[in-house]
Amino acid sequence: MTTAEIKEMTDKYIINTYGERPISIVRGEGVYVWDAEGKRYLDFVAGIATVNVGHCHPRVVEAIVNQARELFHVSNLYYIEPQAQLAKRLVELSFADKCFFCNSGAEANEAAIKLARKYSKDHIGPDKFEIITMLKSFHGRTMTTITATGQEKYHKGFEPMSPGFKYVPFNDLRALEDAITDNTCAVMVEPIQAEGGINVPSDEYLSGIRNLCDEKNLLLIFDEVQTAMGRLGKLFGYQAYGVEPDVMTMAKALGGGAPIGCMATKAHIAESLTPGSHASTFGGNPLVCSAALASLNTIVDENLPENAQRVGAYLVEKLRALKDKFPVIKEVRGRGLLVGAELNVEGKGLVSECMKAGVIFNCIGTNVIRIAPPLIINEKHVDEALTVFEKALANL
Repeated sequence: MTTAEIKEMTDKYIINTYGERPISIVRGEGVYVWDAEGKRYLDFVAGIATVNVGHCHPRVVEAIVNQARELFHVSNLYYIEPQAQLAKRLVELSFADKCFFCNSGAEANEAAIKLARKYSKDHIGPDKFEIITMLKSFHGRTMTTITATGQEKYHKGFEPMSPGFKYVPFNDLRALEDAITDNTCAVMVEPIQAEGGINVPSDEYLSGIRNLCDEKNLLLIFDEVQTAMGRLGKLFGYQAYGVEPDVMTMAKALGGGAPIGCMATKAHIAESLTPGSHASTFGGNPLVCSAALASLNTIVDENLPENAQRVGAYLVEKLRALKDKFPVIKEVRGRGLLVGAELNVEGKGLVSECMKAGVIFNCIGTNVIRIAPPLIINEKHVDEALTVFEKALANL
């Protein structure tokens, strides 16, 4: 089918929650994708920071094919071997002792919110329910996670919001401390605000939150839906900052493209989620756990976090050189291979021009170009992408 034919069918049968889309991607391999007409693109979006190991990595494909021959799904009424193996590997590699599997980042954050409230009511007090999140945060699209999201545009039209959330500015420890009340049970924060504009914390911010949570007997939740799986130069974002949370959520890159989410925590906190208190029919099924285990092991075995750190530094250096040349670039910020170039103008046209030239970027908000490529890229890929980016800048 052509892009036009796919678009016609989509417009007729699918609810339009994504707006107009310029191309139809039908194939991917490594750092490249191809549209329905056969044109190749260098992908610097990676399915929104998802295919960290690249498109259709042979180890992930093999794991899915082998598992598909044996068993797709049985539900969590039974023990699932790939699920147990994935949980064991995540525990070995992180601060956590226990995992809960679901299907998305929003669901992982829902699980974290439920756990924070349940644990706090079990162990601290019956009035502990309030969770503080940050302005410009993004935590998902369910009713509770859009409420947790500190951006009013995601709330509009869905009021009333779920009760029990409060927002403070990102990177402002004093504001956070002032917001804590006798009802507060947890603080939820992204190590880097991705959807909010690639907002990077100061050196003391996350450690300061950790200290406040310890002092006030609050749980610290890290939303690592975009920052986990090597993107910031360490396997998990918390490791990049040397600050350990009580609860961590993951999704996106965990499955190598397969839909899976995970909420991980310490054993004594996990005990508050008892049989019947939380569940997911598809969560952690054999197929997605096999894909996730292959993706995770590939990230570790191929040392992709180190590659993200090295190539990310090269990318930032080159972007800052472009900033010196083009005043339209207001700021370059990020860590590892989660990088933003903030513009003084809207970025939609720039993204469109780059796509026409065969490079896929993404604009968040109205003026921040988000660069989150597969972690397998090298310096030549950066040069290829930024050559196109520079030409588009020159034409603004």
